[in-house]
Amino acid sequence: MAFGARMFKTGLAVTLALYLAMLFDFKSPVVAAIAAIFAMQPSIYRSWRYFLDQLQTSTLGAILAMLGGYFLSNQPISVGLVCVLVIMICMKLNMGETIGLTLVTVISVMEASGQWDFALNRFILTIIGIISAFLINILVFPPKPKEQYITRIHIVFSKMSLLLRTAISHEMKDSVYRAEKKELESAIKSLSDKYNLFEEEQKKLKRAKYSQARQLVVYKQLLQSLRKGYEVLDAVENHYFQAERSEEIDEQFDHNLERLMKYHEHILWKFEDKLKPNEDEAEIMAENNEAFLEQVMCGPGANSGGLRLSVVAASMYDYGYQLDRLNRVADHISRVADDKEQDEALFSWLRK
Repeated sequence: MAFGARMFKTGLAVTLALYLAMLFDFKSPVVAAIAAIFAMQPSIYRSWRYFLDQLQTSTLGAILAMLGGYFLSNQPISVGLVCVLVIMICMKLNMGETIGLTLVTVISVMEASGQWDFALNRFILTIIGIISAFLINILVFPPKPKEQYITRIHIVFSKMSLLLRTAISHEMKDSVYRAEKKELESAIKSLSDKYNLFEEEQKKLKRAKYSQARQLVVYKQLLQSLRKGYEVLDAVENHYFQAERSEEIDEQFDHNLERLMKYHEHILWKFEDKLKPNEDEAEIMAENNEAFLEQVMCGPGANSGGLRLSVVAASMYDYGYQLDRLNRVADHISRVADDKEQDEALFSWLRK
């Protein structure tokens, strides 16, 4: 398991929460530590959103726990009933992420059986833990999901390129191929989670900048292209080797995959402003993509048992279509950058 910034920051947040609790001479500082663990979030926006939501639900939970402890005592059945009520309220308020820490607050407060000073102590400890996590998250190695996203795009593409370029030739050992494909699937899932962070942030902000909306379109298409590439891997694995084929067909499919990967690579270079202008490449690639699908559908795909080859060819065609859309996005951004006389690389703009 790799040691990451979030692990380190969680440990710092727990340490800070415990020190603050001891500084103010609070009893049971472990409550603050638990709150700090729950409150550590993957982005600054989510940290702020979690802080506001948790403040509301923890306050509500503490009040209900005090009332429950006062009128129902702290018997297990009473604690359970109040927890159920708090869960229902959190879900009704669309604050499901805060349920865990809110229940910790409820249970710790109900332990006091209605003693307001003890309940207040536990509530303040919870707030100390949340604030500690929030401060550590924004001050120590603050999350930079955009830079991480762009970096991961290159890493995921390199892994996918290796698998696609050896998929038809079947040069890679089966055990290695399965392990690499599983890692690729996990990496694409991680990219999807990061994209969801960007999308969530933009939807929540009432006045999102036009440039941010444009970035979101780019991020989505970069991710979509990788997804389609992964679908080609699935199609090859599930259909290609079960179909009747010749060496000529293998060479045809392998050549088309190599062409697609080269095109994808060139598009990424465009984003980094490393490639010379080549307006003909996209047009040639689109024509080759159409021609390949027609050749398969009218040739081996039309023969008996050739339906599986048609499925693989259609998946490759769809991948090429998504690459063409990504290329148009790259060209559009390049023109905008030229119009504004910006000399910096396009990926630098995407990281802002």
